[in-house]
Amino acid sequence: MDKKVILIPVVLALAGGGIYLAKRNHGGEGNELVLHGNVDIRQVELAFTAGGRVREVLVREGERVAKGQVLARLDTERTRLALVQAEAQVAAQRATAAKLRAGSRPEEIRQAEAQRDAARAAVTDAEQVYRRQLDLVAKNFVSRQQADSAKNSLDAARERLKAAEEAYQLARLGPRKEDVQGAEAALAVQEAGAAVLRHDIAEGELRAPEAGVIENRILEPGDMASAAKPVFTLALTEPVWARVYLPEAALGRIPAGARATLSTDSQPGKRYAGWVGYVAATAEFTPKAVETTELRTSLVYQARVFVCEGRDELRQGMPVTVTIAYGQPAGQAPACAGEMK
Repeated sequence: MDKKVILIPVVLALAGGGIYLAKRNHGGEGNELVLHGNVDIRQVELAFTAGGRVREVLVREGERVAKGQVLARLDTERTRLALVQAEAQVAAQRATAAKLRAGSRPEEIRQAEAQRDAARAAVTDAEQVYRRQLDLVAKNFVSRQQADSAKNSLDAARERLKAAEEAYQLARLGPRKEDVQGAEAALAVQEAGAAVLRHDIAEGELRAPEAGVIENRILEPGDMASAAKPVFTLALTEPVWARVYLPEAALGRIPAGARATLSTDSQPGKRYAGWVGYVAATAEFTPKAVETTELRTSLVYQARVFVCEGRDELRQGMPVTVTIAYGQPAGQAPACAGEMK
């Protein structure tokens, strides 16, 4: 009975000492702050912009890929044939627009001029015939009907002359500017249509937006792809950071750009260099997933500690221990900041 009474204050004393040490290590006093968190890596779901049947899948799960590397291709043969047709139409319309911009050729103007002169000569001849017919009618050598026919021929010749003169003027003036603008607009429409087809063909190749590692290969050759159906899940290799939570008491003692070191259970004794690149502007209660000796009701601020080295050894969700020394100057250049995105 006496032993139990003695053990109670001892246990309470030890518990109180543990809480005190935890507070010292997590934002109260001491020379450094020790935090526990997890590695975060951005993941991207890659899909084709255009729909179609998958022709080739060039990479597998776990394969490292470079930025711009072709990962998969669609069957774009139908689009290529449509592009050939569209480019032929563009060439024809371009020639039409160029012809209108150039205007009438000198030969066309001379031809119109010659047709006008011929029509003018025909009018002169018809006038002479009509006058002779009138003289013959006056002398009763021919009927009045022949004179009327000559008059009709003269009127027709004069109309043909009028049309030839207008054709000559049109040849000299060339096409109307509205016709030129219409042809150029039609050319622009057809060029845009061909550009869309070329873009669709280019989109038939799925490329890596950044360097990374293929985590999931979802579609296979022969599958139908669409913009809403991912082909791969890509884990980006940069940037890699540890998501940790700063206790409120340490917030003012950890400046932006502060140096940090990280360690993992998978590489005992190995420490990775890093820096504090982001601290949340708002507080939150300590998440249950965070391994900490602080009370669960403590306010914390989410932070990202970017990793400068050993990124290939860190995996998504891996637990890490982050150590940040107090007393670092504010405004210092972040370590390896030039490599971060």
